[in-house]
Amino acid sequence: MSDVRHVLVLPDRDTAEEVAGELPDRFEVTEEPQLVRDALAGEDDAEDAQWLVVVEDPAARLDSAALDAFAAEYEGWLEVP
Repeated sequence: MSDVRHVLVLPDRDTAEEVAGELPDRFEVTEEPQLVRDALAGEDDAEDAQWLVVVEDPAARLDSAALDAFAAEYEGWLEVP
């Protein structure tokens, strides 16, 4: 079975950092979530960037629906591969 990677899309860096900090407690994530800035096409201003929280899930045990609901609490969503 291949590793699973979940990508949560959040509206800004502060929110992404908060979500990344909350993930280990909420979902018992053992790997450190990775924060990635995702600039929108044609936008140079960092204020217009979305932030991604990348969660490695080697055992494929995280529930996508629960992750999506969690991201929605922060005005974000789970990116569907």
